[in-house]
Amino acid sequence: MTEERPLTTETFLANADHTLLAPETTRAQLDAFIESAVALGVARVCVSPTLIPADKRGLEIVTVVGFPTGVHSAEVKAFEAAQAVEAGADEIDMVVNPGLLQAGDWEALEDEIRAVRRAVPASVLKVILETAALTDEQTEAACLASEAAGADYVKTSTGFHAAGNATTGAVRVMSATVGDRLGVKASGGIRTAEAARRMWRAGATRFGISSTEPIVKQWDSSDEGEGSGY
Repeated sequence: MTEERPLTTETFLANADHTLLAPETTRAQLDAFIESAVALGVARVCVSPTLIPADKRGLEIVTVVGFPTGVHSAEVKAFEAAQAVEAGADEIDMVVNPGLLQAGDWEALEDEIRAVRRAVPASVLKVILETAALTDEQTEAACLASEAAGADYVKTSTGFHAAGNATTGAVRVMSATVGDRLGVKASGGIRTAEAARRMWRAGATRFGISSTEPIVKQWDSSDEGEGSGY
C-alpha cells in the first residue's frame, strides 16, 4: 500500500505524531511547542500525560503510559490511560513490559494490553515494543499478541531505550505480520525526510517525530542520511 502511495509533505504531516517527551519539559515550552505544531500543520502531537493541554488548538493529542520502561503493572497502565483520556488525550501509546517479551510470555503480554484496551475502549491504542531489543521472531509474536488484545497500532520504540531506535527491518517485519489490520508506527531516530520515506516504503503508516520541522524544511533536498536504521 505505501509503495503505491507516495509520501508527500502533506501525507507526512497528516501521519506524524509531532513529539515532545523530554521529562524536563515546562509548561512554557509546551505552549511554544503547541504553537509550532499549529504553524507546521501537523494533525496531532504526542506529549507526556502531565502536559496534556487544556486548549488542544484543533490538534489530536497522543500521550504515553508506562513510559519509558514499561515495567509498571497492567493496572497502573490502565489507570494512567483512563486518566489521560479524561484529561483530553485522543490516543494512547503504551509501553509493554519488556520482561514479558524476553520471556516469550505472550499470554501475559496480551493480558496487559487488553487491560489498557478495556480502560480506554474508544481511544486509539498503540503498543510500543522496543523492537531494537527483539529478534524478528519476538517482534512478530508481540505484534500478534497486540492484535489479539485489540490494539490499533504496533510501534517500534520509545526513543529512550539503550538498544536503539526504529529500523526499516523491524518495520518490515511488523508490517508483514499485521498487514492492513493494524497500523505500524515508526518512532525513534527518524531525523530526515529520506529516513521517513524509507520507513514509509518499509510499511510504516504513522511516525513518531520530534524533528518534524527540519524534516519538512529539507523535504525536497537530496539528503540521504537516515539517522538510525538500515
